[in-house]
Amino acid sequence: MDITEAMVRDVVKEIVKQMASQGQLPTTPAASAAPEAPAAEMELREIGEAKVGSAPNEVVVALAPAFGDKLSKRTLTGIPHSAVLREILAGIEEQGVKARVVRVLHTSDVAFVSHTAAKLSGSGIGVGIQSRGTTVIHQRDLVPLQNLELFPQAPVIDLPTYREIGRNAARYAKGESPAPVSQINDQMARPKYQAKAAIAHIRETSFVKTGAKPIELQVVFK
Repeated sequence: MDITEAMVRDVVKEIVKQMASQGQLPTTPAASAAPEAPAAEMELREIGEAKVGSAPNEVVVALAPAFGDKLSKRTLTGIPHSAVLREILAGIEEQGVKARVVRVLHTSDVAFVSHTAAKLSGSGIGVGIQSRGTTVIHQRDLVPLQNLELFPQAPVIDLPTYREIGRNAARYAKGESPAPVSQINDQMARPKYQAKAAIAHIRETSFVKTGAKPIELQVVFK
């Protein structure tokens, strides 16, 4: 029997219903979904193959294959990708560090996206973002499945958190050892969004181009 998207959603709804009836709902809510109003637009202009930077005061932000210009252009909770990227870049720049944006095409795995960013960064620090909102701060000298900070639950990440992620990435680039960004632990986020997250990852992975080099991007907010 083929498992359809509708079947997955029905199973998740039933799990949520059972947890609610047993009093297992958490007291800490996930991040509120952004209203489905027209989002501020951004243009991601490709300007050639991304090169390894030499500036010690830069952080590279790497976007997964579908982030920003494909699919829904929003995270799992409806936050516009343009707003997410704006906050991360603002957080980096607030610390007096330069930000550079690239597109990673050879993988949709956020661990490898962020590690690619770190290897391209002059400071050795990079940030990777998936379309669903999952984010990682990485360091060049670590192996891909290690990292400085991991934000695996996209549904609980709000815009202030994305800004703080940018700030911490910049602090690492300056050689500091900041306290990790505070994260909400919502037990309901996984069952509630698991189907959406899986579908989003499958769709993003469809844009992967095996062997493709990272692309340098110019970001224009409108």
